[in-house]
Amino acid sequence: MTPPPKTARQIAFDVLQQWRQTGKFAGPLLETAFSRTNDLRPADRGLSSELVYGVIRRQATLDAVLKPRLKRPPDQVEPPLWTLLQLGTYQLLFFSADSHHASVHETVELCRWLEKSRWTGFANGVLRSVQRDISDKPAGTAAADTIPIRPDQFLSLASPLMPDPGSDPNRYIASAGSLPEWLVENWSSRFDFDELLRMSMWFNTPATTWLRANPLRTDGEQLVADLAAADIDATFDDSQQMVRLGSSTHVPSLPGFGDGHFTVQDPSAASAARLLAPVPGQQVLDLCAAPGTKSTHLAELMENRGRVVAADSHPGRLKLIAPAATRLGLSTIEAVLVDESGDNLPPGPFDAVLVDVPCSNTGVLGKRPEARWRLEPDEPERLSRLQWNLLERAAERVTPGGRLVYSTCSIEPIENEDLVANFLRQHPDFEQIDVRRHVPGCPADGGFQALLTRGNG
Repeated sequence: MTPPPKTARQIAFDVLQQWRQTGKFAGPLLETAFSRTNDLRPADRGLSSELVYGVIRRQATLDAVLKPRLKRPPDQVEPPLWTLLQLGTYQLLFFSADSHHASVHETVELCRWLEKSRWTGFANGVLRSVQRDISDKPAGTAAADTIPIRPDQFLSLASPLMPDPGSDPNRYIASAGSLPEWLVENWSSRFDFDELLRMSMWFNTPATTWLRANPLRTDGEQLVADLAAADIDATFDDSQQMVRLGSSTHVPSLPGFGDGHFTVQDPSAASAARLLAPVPGQQVLDLCAAPGTKSTHLAELMENRGRVVAADSHPGRLKLIAPAATRLGLSTIEAVLVDESGDNLPPGPFDAVLVDVPCSNTGVLGKRPEARWRLEPDEPERLSRLQWNLLERAAERVTPGGRLVYSTCSIEPIENEDLVANFLRQHPDFEQIDVRRHVPGCPADGGFQALLTRGNG
């Protein structure tokens, strides 16, 4: 029996195997693994996380580099061995050259830890072959022998392992940028090659942590000062009205967290509540509210005066709203369990409604690494039917003269502009006042929000 994982690489391997076998999300699996290894240093926790999320994000690139080195198809390689090869290859491609020897050695040692000594020679040979294919020649453009590492930085290869971007640009993006080929094909009708390449790099970059200051307790400038006093790199982005952390960290350990001084939220998501702009004393509905990040934002904007009904169909996630509201000092949020269809929503009427619908997540493929591989080609169209129903149910509860914001973290027109345009054609009593299209990486997550108002007639 394999001993329990203790090192960063052992944990990464074990989590990746569980992720593939169970279909569970990697984040909770990592947290469970960390909780079982109390003496793990923060740096090792960081390494485990980077390896897990890096391999998940970069699967297509790793496979493209590995396949030419095998005499058999990948599906004929034992799955744990393939995971080991991906782990080792990820480190060779995306870690500094100084660590290459250790990357190969530690991956081979994983074979021994798994009591699979017969794999050691094979794994060593494949990874040494990958290492020989990494060139130190400078590269600044997409080519069949380059892999994009980050914006404007490419890794040179000694041989053309990627599709030729000149003759097959979409396959290059899918392979080198590690995205489903069907999704790249869809996007290529709206985005040119350079934009597709830029977006793929954004989706392959670990997400920045943004903090939304709680105006009932502090403000952005003071929050930055408090973090700086604890030697935490943070800056206030005036254009986003958010605090940006310079590196990833364990958020609950940050100064001010327990006192409710801030909430982690992406600027694009925070834009939804600001666009709705509720005022103190209003009756507000937040549909699809769990775990309450937008509900608490609405209550903060309302100075904790009025009523925010936070409705959701997931009882487990709905239970997360009350602790978040308590931590932030908010007493005006009422969590309500509803059907997924939205047919049994509180009747209202409401002065303002935020409907942040379930979506394909194509604007947040970096923050949600698994999403790109779980997404099916027909999912945006299928989801649009649910989104339409939720929008209609929400609109019925808007009082005359009231406001409604329709919001997604998708960049698909069928879930966004097209759906809202169709809704407006069928509901002439509503008018679109504003629309915000958030482009992935400019500067944060992608998404869409439309502000509608209901006439007084």
